[in-house]
Amino acid sequence: MPDAGREPEPRSRLERARTVLRMEARAIADLVPTLGPDFERTLDLVLACGGRVVVTGIGKAGIIATKISATLASTGTPSFYLHPADACHGDLGRVRKEDVVLLLSNSGESNEVIQLIAPLRKLGARLVAMTGRPDSTLGRNTDIVLDCGRAPEACPLGLAPTTSTAALLALGDALAMALIDERAFDTEDYARFHPGGALGRRLMKVREIMRQGDAMTTVPVGSTARETLIAMNATRGRPGAASVIDQDGRLVGFFTDGDLARNLQSGVGFLEGPVDAVMITDPTTISPEALAADAWRLCREHRIDQLPVVDAHGVPVGLVDVQDLLDARII
Repeated sequence: MPDAGREPEPRSRLERARTVLRMEARAIADLVPTLGPDFERTLDLVLACGGRVVVTGIGKAGIIATKISATLASTGTPSFYLHPADACHGDLGRVRKEDVVLLLSNSGESNEVIQLIAPLRKLGARLVAMTGRPDSTLGRNTDIVLDCGRAPEACPLGLAPTTSTAALLALGDALAMALIDERAFDTEDYARFHPGGALGRRLMKVREIMRQGDAMTTVPVGSTARETLIAMNATRGRPGAASVIDQDGRLVGFFTDGDLARNLQSGVGFLEGPVDAVMITDPTTISPEALAADAWRLCREHRIDQLPVVDAHGVPVGLVDVQDLLDARII
Protein backbone atom coordinates (compact mmCIF):
# COMPACT_ATOMS: atom_id res chain seq x y z
CA MET A 1 0.00 0.00 0.00
CA PRO A 2 1.52 3.39 -1.00
CA ASP A 3 2.49 5.94 1.67
CA ALA A 4 -0.18 8.46 2.58
CA GLY A 5 0.51 11.71 0.79
CA ARG A 6 2.74 10.07 -1.84
CA GLU A 7 1.69 10.64 -5.44
CA PRO A 8 1.70 7.94 -8.17
CA GLU A 9 5.13 7.32 -9.67
CA PRO A 10 5.75 9.87 -12.46
CA ARG A 11 6.28 8.72 -16.04
CA SER A 12 8.68 11.47 -17.18
CA ARG A 13 11.52 13.52 -15.75
CA LEU A 14 9.43 16.70 -15.91
CA GLU A 15 6.63 14.99 -14.06
CA ARG A 16 9.15 13.81 -11.47
CA ALA A 17 10.21 17.42 -10.90
CA ARG A 18 6.58 18.57 -10.71
CA THR A 19 5.85 15.80 -8.21
CA VAL A 20 8.68 17.00 -5.97
CA LEU A 21 7.37 20.57 -6.05
CA ARG A 22 3.81 19.47 -5.31
CA MET A 23 4.89 17.28 -2.40
CA GLU A 24 7.09 19.96 -0.85
CA ALA A 25 4.40 22.61 -1.31
CA ARG A 26 1.84 20.34 0.33
CA ALA A 27 4.19 19.61 3.25
CA ILE A 28 4.57 23.33 3.90
CA ALA A 29 0.86 24.05 3.48
CA ASP A 30 0.05 21.29 5.97
CA LEU A 31 2.01 23.17 8.65
CA VAL A 32 -0.36 26.16 8.56
CA PRO A 33 -3.15 24.65 10.69
CA THR A 34 -0.63 23.16 13.15
CA LEU A 35 0.69 26.52 14.34
CA GLY A 36 -0.68 27.32 17.77
CA PRO A 37 0.28 27.72 21.43
CA ASP A 38 3.70 26.06 21.10
CA PHE A 39 4.66 28.45 18.30
CA GLU A 40 3.54 31.43 20.37
CA ARG A 41 5.42 30.10 23.41
CA THR A 42 8.54 29.89 21.26
CA LEU A 43 8.06 33.48 20.13
CA ASP A 44 7.70 34.62 23.75
CA LEU A 45 10.76 32.62 24.77
CA VAL A 46 12.91 34.20 22.06
CA LEU A 47 11.59 37.70 22.71
CA ALA A 48 12.44 37.34 26.41
CA CYS A 49 15.84 35.82 25.64
CA GLY A 50 18.68 37.79 27.21
CA GLY A 51 21.27 35.98 25.14
CA ARG A 52 21.25 34.56 21.65
CA VAL A 53 19.31 31.98 19.69
CA VAL A 54 21.61 29.03 19.08
CA VAL A 55 20.53 26.79 16.19
CA THR A 56 21.90 23.29 15.75
CA GLY A 57 21.36 20.23 13.59
CA ILE A 58 23.33 17.61 11.70
CA GLY A 59 23.44 16.67 8.03
CA LYS A 60 20.79 18.30 5.83
CA ALA A 61 19.00 19.57 8.93
CA GLY A 62 22.28 21.23 9.92
CA ILE A 63 22.37 23.08 6.61
CA ILE A 64 18.81 24.28 7.23
CA ALA A 65 19.81 25.25 10.78
CA THR A 66 22.62 27.41 9.36
CA LYS A 67 20.16 29.22 7.11
CA ILE A 68 17.60 29.73 9.90
CA SER A 69 20.30 31.17 12.15
CA ALA A 70 21.48 33.52 9.39
CA THR A 71 17.93 34.72 8.77
CA LEU A 72 17.37 35.36 12.47
CA ALA A 73 20.64 37.27 12.82
CA SER A 74 19.94 39.46 9.79
CA THR A 75 16.45 40.37 10.99
CA GLY A 76 17.15 41.52 14.52
CA THR A 77 17.48 38.30 16.53
CA PRO A 78 21.11 37.63 17.61
CA SER A 79 21.91 34.08 16.60
CA PHE A 80 24.67 31.65 15.65
CA TYR A 81 24.86 28.09 14.31
CA LEU A 82 26.42 25.44 16.54
CA HIS A 83 27.71 22.26 14.88
CA PRO A 84 26.82 19.28 17.12
CA ALA A 85 30.20 17.59 16.66
CA ASP A 86 32.15 20.77 17.42
CA ALA A 87 29.87 21.42 20.39
CA CYS A 88 31.07 18.20 22.00
CA HIS A 89 34.68 19.25 21.50
CA GLY A 90 34.63 22.62 23.22
CA ASP A 91 32.15 24.79 21.33
CA LEU A 92 29.54 24.30 24.05
CA GLY A 93 31.55 27.03 25.75
CA ARG A 94 29.81 29.48 23.42
CA VAL A 95 26.41 28.74 24.97
CA ARG A 96 25.15 30.65 28.01
CA LYS A 97 22.23 30.06 30.34
CA GLU A 98 20.53 33.14 28.84
CA ASP A 99 20.42 31.49 25.40
CA VAL A 100 17.59 29.67 23.63
CA VAL A 101 18.64 26.63 21.60
CA LEU A 102 16.71 25.40 18.54
CA LEU A 103 17.52 21.74 17.89
CA LEU A 104 16.61 20.48 14.41
CA SER A 105 16.10 16.81 13.63
CA ASN A 106 13.30 15.44 11.46
CA SER A 107 13.41 12.04 13.15
CA GLY A 108 14.13 13.45 16.57
CA GLU A 109 16.63 10.63 17.04
CA SER A 110 19.86 12.01 15.52
CA ASN A 111 22.55 10.89 17.96
CA GLU A 112 24.70 13.97 17.47
CA VAL A 113 21.78 16.22 18.42
CA ILE A 114 20.41 14.03 21.24
CA GLN A 115 23.77 13.98 23.01
CA LEU A 116 23.63 17.78 23.34
CA ILE A 117 20.47 17.78 25.45
CA ALA A 118 22.04 16.89 28.82
CA PRO A 119 25.00 19.32 28.62
CA LEU A 120 22.74 22.11 27.36
CA ARG A 121 20.43 21.48 30.31
CA LYS A 122 23.39 21.75 32.68
CA LEU A 123 24.27 25.10 31.14
CA GLY A 124 20.74 26.31 31.86
CA ALA A 125 19.70 27.11 28.28
CA ARG A 126 16.08 26.72 27.19
CA LEU A 127 15.53 24.10 24.49
CA VAL A 128 13.12 24.08 21.54
CA ALA A 129 12.86 21.05 19.26
CA MET A 130 11.99 21.36 15.58
CA THR A 131 11.08 17.82 14.56
CA GLY A 132 8.62 15.78 12.58
CA ARG A 133 8.17 13.45 15.55
CA PRO A 134 7.13 15.23 18.75
CA ASP A 135 7.09 11.89 20.59
CA SER A 136 10.76 11.23 19.77
CA THR A 137 13.66 11.38 22.23
CA LEU A 138 14.32 14.97 21.17
CA GLY A 139 10.67 15.97 21.49
CA ARG A 140 10.26 14.42 24.92
CA ASN A 141 13.32 16.11 26.37
CA THR A 142 12.94 19.74 25.29
CA ASP A 143 10.89 22.62 26.69
CA ILE A 144 8.84 23.23 23.55
CA VAL A 145 8.27 21.21 20.39
CA LEU A 146 7.55 22.73 16.98
CA ASP A 147 6.04 19.96 14.87
CA CYS A 148 7.32 19.95 11.28
CA GLY A 149 4.91 17.25 10.11
CA ARG A 150 5.45 13.77 8.77
CA ALA A 151 4.97 14.16 5.01
CA PRO A 152 6.75 11.47 2.95
CA GLU A 153 9.99 12.51 1.30
CA ALA A 154 9.76 13.47 -2.38
CA CYS A 155 12.86 11.38 -3.13
CA PRO A 156 11.91 8.42 -5.39
CA LEU A 157 13.70 6.20 -2.87
CA GLY A 158 11.85 7.83 0.00
CA LEU A 159 15.20 8.53 1.66
CA ALA A 160 16.83 11.86 0.72
CA PRO A 161 15.57 14.74 2.90
CA THR A 162 13.32 16.85 0.66
CA THR A 163 9.86 17.54 2.06
CA SER A 164 11.23 17.35 5.60
CA THR A 165 13.93 19.98 5.00
CA ALA A 166 11.46 22.18 3.09
CA ALA A 167 9.13 22.06 6.10
CA LEU A 168 11.95 22.80 8.56
CA LEU A 169 13.10 25.77 6.51
CA ALA A 170 9.58 27.16 6.11
CA LEU A 171 8.89 26.85 9.84
CA GLY A 172 12.17 28.63 10.62
CA ASP A 173 11.24 31.42 8.23
CA ALA A 174 7.80 31.70 9.85
CA LEU A 175 9.47 32.11 13.23
CA ALA A 176 11.93 34.74 11.99
CA MET A 177 9.28 36.76 10.15
CA ALA A 178 6.90 36.70 13.14
CA LEU A 179 9.77 38.03 15.26
CA ILE A 180 10.24 40.91 12.81
CA ASP A 181 6.66 42.00 13.54
CA GLU A 182 7.09 41.60 17.28
CA ARG A 183 10.30 43.67 17.30
CA ALA A 184 8.93 46.35 14.93
CA PHE A 185 12.07 45.72 12.87
CA ASP A 186 12.04 48.13 9.89
CA THR A 187 13.93 48.77 6.65
CA GLU A 188 16.43 51.06 8.39
CA ASP A 189 17.25 48.27 10.87
CA TYR A 190 17.60 45.85 7.97
CA ALA A 191 19.93 48.20 6.10
CA ARG A 192 22.13 48.52 9.20
CA PHE A 193 22.73 44.76 9.12
CA HIS A 194 23.27 44.72 5.33
CA PRO A 195 25.81 47.47 4.60
CA GLY A 196 27.33 45.60 1.68
CA GLY A 197 25.93 44.15 -1.50
CA ALA A 198 22.84 45.00 -3.50
CA LEU A 199 20.48 44.84 -0.52
CA GLY A 200 22.43 47.39 1.47
CA ARG A 201 22.74 49.74 -1.48
CA ARG A 202 19.03 49.47 -2.25
CA LEU A 203 18.20 50.57 1.30
CA MET A 204 20.76 53.38 1.55
CA LYS A 205 19.30 56.77 2.47
CA VAL A 206 19.96 60.03 0.61
CA ARG A 207 21.51 61.56 3.76
CA GLU A 208 24.21 58.88 3.65
CA ILE A 209 25.56 59.96 0.25
CA MET A 210 24.51 63.59 -0.24
CA ARG A 211 27.00 66.45 -0.37
CA GLN A 212 26.53 68.82 2.52
CA GLY A 213 28.19 71.65 4.43
CA ASP A 214 31.07 73.14 2.44
CA ALA A 215 30.48 70.58 -0.34
CA MET A 216 27.18 72.18 -1.40
CA THR A 217 26.63 75.64 -2.86
CA THR A 218 23.90 78.02 -1.71
CA VAL A 219 23.51 81.63 -2.83
CA PRO A 220 20.93 84.24 -1.82
CA VAL A 221 18.21 85.23 -4.26
CA GLY A 222 19.30 88.33 -6.20
CA SER A 223 22.89 87.12 -6.64
CA THR A 224 24.21 87.56 -10.17
CA ALA A 225 24.79 84.55 -12.37
CA ARG A 226 28.53 85.38 -12.29
CA GLU A 227 28.57 85.38 -8.46
CA THR A 228 26.73 82.09 -8.48
CA LEU A 229 29.27 80.52 -10.83
CA ILE A 230 32.16 81.79 -8.71
CA ALA A 231 30.54 80.30 -5.60
CA MET A 232 30.03 76.97 -7.38
CA ASN A 233 33.69 76.83 -8.44
CA ALA A 234 34.84 77.72 -4.93
CA THR A 235 32.80 74.90 -3.36
CA ARG A 236 34.67 71.76 -2.34
CA GLY A 237 34.26 69.15 -5.04
CA ARG A 238 32.83 71.68 -7.52
CA PRO A 239 29.30 70.26 -7.51
CA GLY A 240 28.20 72.02 -10.70
CA ALA A 241 24.97 73.26 -9.13
CA ALA A 242 23.79 75.89 -6.67
CA SER A 243 20.67 76.16 -4.53
CA VAL A 244 19.18 79.65 -4.52
CA ILE A 245 17.56 80.56 -1.21
CA ASP A 246 15.29 83.33 0.08
CA GLN A 247 15.84 85.39 3.22
CA ASP A 248 14.38 82.57 5.34
CA GLY A 249 16.81 80.05 3.89
CA ARG A 250 14.17 78.20 1.86
CA LEU A 251 14.89 76.92 -1.64
CA VAL A 252 13.44 79.14 -4.38
CA GLY A 253 15.53 78.03 -7.34
CA PHE A 254 18.33 75.85 -8.67
CA PHE A 255 21.11 76.72 -11.11
CA THR A 256 23.35 74.15 -12.79
CA ASP A 257 26.16 73.90 -15.32
CA GLY A 258 23.51 72.81 -17.78
CA ASP A 259 21.65 76.09 -17.34
CA LEU A 260 24.93 77.91 -17.92
CA ALA A 261 25.55 76.06 -21.19
CA ARG A 262 22.03 76.73 -22.48
CA ASN A 263 22.19 80.46 -21.73
CA LEU A 264 25.67 80.88 -23.24
CA GLN A 265 24.10 80.22 -26.64
CA SER A 266 22.58 83.71 -26.39
CA GLY A 267 25.81 85.40 -25.28
CA VAL A 268 27.35 86.21 -21.93
CA GLY A 269 25.22 89.23 -21.02
CA PHE A 270 23.12 87.19 -18.58
CA LEU A 271 26.15 86.71 -16.32
CA GLU A 272 25.77 90.21 -14.87
CA GLY A 273 22.05 89.81 -14.36
CA PRO A 274 20.32 88.12 -11.43
CA VAL A 275 20.53 84.35 -11.28
CA ASP A 276 16.77 84.47 -10.64
CA ALA A 277 16.26 85.13 -14.35
CA VAL A 278 18.01 81.95 -15.51
CA MET A 279 17.57 79.52 -12.62
CA ILE A 280 15.07 76.66 -12.47
CA THR A 281 12.24 78.09 -10.37
CA ASP A 282 10.48 74.82 -9.60
CA PRO A 283 13.29 72.28 -9.18
CA THR A 284 12.76 68.62 -8.45
CA THR A 285 13.83 67.97 -4.85
CA ILE A 286 14.21 65.03 -2.51
CA SER A 287 14.17 64.46 1.26
CA PRO A 288 17.32 63.37 3.12
CA GLU A 289 15.31 60.42 4.51
CA ALA A 290 14.34 59.17 1.04
CA LEU A 291 16.07 56.13 -0.42
CA ALA A 292 19.09 56.81 -2.61
CA ALA A 293 17.46 54.54 -5.18
CA ASP A 294 14.59 57.06 -5.37
CA ALA A 295 17.11 59.82 -6.08
CA TRP A 296 18.35 57.82 -9.06
CA ARG A 297 14.78 57.25 -10.23
CA LEU A 298 14.04 61.00 -10.13
CA CYS A 299 17.26 61.84 -11.99
CA ARG A 300 16.38 59.34 -14.68
CA GLU A 301 12.73 60.39 -15.00
CA HIS A 302 13.52 64.11 -15.18
CA ARG A 303 16.76 63.70 -17.15
CA ILE A 304 18.80 65.66 -14.62
CA ASP A 305 22.22 65.16 -13.05
CA GLN A 306 21.74 66.94 -9.69
CA LEU A 307 19.04 67.01 -7.05
CA PRO A 308 18.75 69.54 -4.23
CA VAL A 309 18.01 67.85 -0.91
CA VAL A 310 15.59 69.80 1.30
CA ASP A 311 14.19 69.30 4.79
CA ALA A 312 10.54 69.41 5.80
CA HIS A 313 10.64 73.25 5.79
CA GLY A 314 12.05 73.50 2.27
CA VAL A 315 15.54 74.43 3.46
CA PRO A 316 18.40 72.96 1.39
CA VAL A 317 20.47 70.53 3.48
CA GLY A 318 22.38 68.75 0.75
CA LEU A 319 22.91 67.94 -2.90
CA VAL A 320 22.90 64.63 -4.73
CA ASP A 321 24.89 64.33 -7.94
CA VAL A 322 24.62 61.42 -10.34
CA GLN A 323 28.32 60.84 -9.71
CA ASP A 324 27.53 60.29 -6.02
CA LEU A 325 25.02 57.62 -7.00
CA LEU A 326 27.60 55.98 -9.23
CA ASP A 327 30.23 56.05 -6.49
CA ALA A 328 27.79 54.44 -4.06
CA ARG A 329 26.93 51.84 -6.74
CA ILE A 330 23.25 52.75 -6.57
CA ILE A 331 23.22 52.78 -10.38
